Amino acid sequence: MTFVAEVSRLVASAAQLYAGTPGRQQVDEIGARLAGPLRVAIAGKVKAGKSTLLNALVGEELAPTDAGECTRVPWWFRDGLTYRVTLRPRVGTPQAARFTRTDGALEVDLGDFDAGDLESIDVEWPSRALRTLTLIDTPGIASATPALTHAAERFFSPDDERAGPADAVIYLMRHLHAADVGFLESFTDDAFAGSTPVNTIAVLSRADELGVGRLDAMESAARVAGRYRQDRRLARLCQTVVPVAGLLAQAAVTMREDEYRLFRRLAELPDGELEELLLSVDRFAARPGPAPAAERVALLRRFGIFGTRTAVHLIREGLGADATALKAGLLAVSGVDDLRSLLAQQFAARSDLLKGRAALLALADLVRRMPVAGTDALEADVERVQAGAHELVEMRFLNALRSGELTLPAGQDAEAARLLGGDGPDPRARLGLDASAGDADVRAALADALGRWQRRAESPLAFGPAKEAAQAVVRACEALAAGLAYGLE
Repeated sequence: MTFVAEVSRLVASAAQLYAGTPGRQQVDEIGARLAGPLRVAIAGKVKAGKSTLLNALVGEELAPTDAGECTRVPWWFRDGLTYRVTLRPRVGTPQAARFTRTDGALEVDLGDFDAGDLESIDVEWPSRALRTLTLIDTPGIASATPALTHAAERFFSPDDERAGPADAVIYLMRHLHAADVGFLESFTDDAFAGSTPVNTIAVLSRADELGVGRLDAMESAARVAGRYRQDRRLARLCQTVVPVAGLLAQAAVTMREDEYRLFRRLAELPDGELEELLLSVDRFAARPGPAPAAERVALLRRFGIFGTRTAVHLIREGLGADATALKAGLLAVSGVDDLRSLLAQQFAARSDLLKGRAALLALADLVRRMPVAGTDALEADVERVQAGAHELVEMRFLNALRSGELTLPAGQDAEAARLLGGDGPDPRARLGLDASAGDADVRAALADALGRWQRRAESPLAFGPAKEAAQAVVRACEALAAGLAYGLE
């Protein structure tokens, strides 16, 4: 029986035990969470660009992105059959809310509620991007308003010790501050709950600002992200750090034809005139140009000086022959395509594991808080699955390797982490092979890895956690061979 099938069986058992009790609703919620899309929370300090990044990932300007602290309550964005917004109060029943869209962003009428009265705002929106991921825009940390920081902490670490609502986390930071490390530590748990290095990705947001809007700004940001990836404080809290220019990504996915035409007019200017115009934000807005100042200011507000310079450069280089081509080029520069690939590789590909892990924790919380006849046996069953499921064993050792809690002899750490799924669960990623590698290459690499780690696991010099880690790697190789039907000669 697969891991997710075992978890589904436990949820079904819990539904029978809690039939006719207040706990049944919670069991149903756990089941719906297990069956639904992966829940990914976007977290970070105030004004880190969380809402902007969410809009870029969705492909529409839905979340409000003004300069104020607009995310005062978690906003859930789900795929739906129709357009609907629901207010979920801390006390009372959910209520449908009236909403309008201003320049794309949603404006929700809270009615008689204050933001502090609400548990969340639930947005259902027909969207291909939301079919596999439910995105959650969370309140910012380190806010001038303590209540907002408390709201973010309460979301990731509920006061009643229930399982947190997110299966995975994208954490945004503009620089590596103590507040970022402290907050990541506050909701990182070494058990099955909370954030771990495996289900957390850090994003160096507003990355173009590191290069002051120069054309090579993203290259500078990539170097900074590379240094952060080597930082041991972050390595034990997230699996990687990637740079993203969120404003450019959001503007690119929603670029209008009139904006493209203005970029083309700018690109046709003589070199000297164009250079003078793009020298600074103030010059671009104030000097005479190929369009009224108001239009240029609006373009700058949407794309920023970096996005404007990049769009003009791409057109001049022949990479923006039409709006579709320019959009693709801008998205590639922004880094959001790389982030999407990472989300697919690290989150979507192990969606069942992350959701099953969260469901197990939620069941454990439920039987502890609301015991009924028969839950002792259910609790024992949950503990058995938690302790014995190979997928969770892999995650435990991978987290231990990433966090530095477990060290192996020189040269073995990186290979062990990769074989345990650190670079993604795909067989070729685990084996360090190119995505185009053929079956024969996979079979040979797998046989080689299995033999090598079997010798390490059986070595008389291996003991303690190192021996257990080697055994886990062996099981990972064996499961890979069995699951993919690769016969080992």
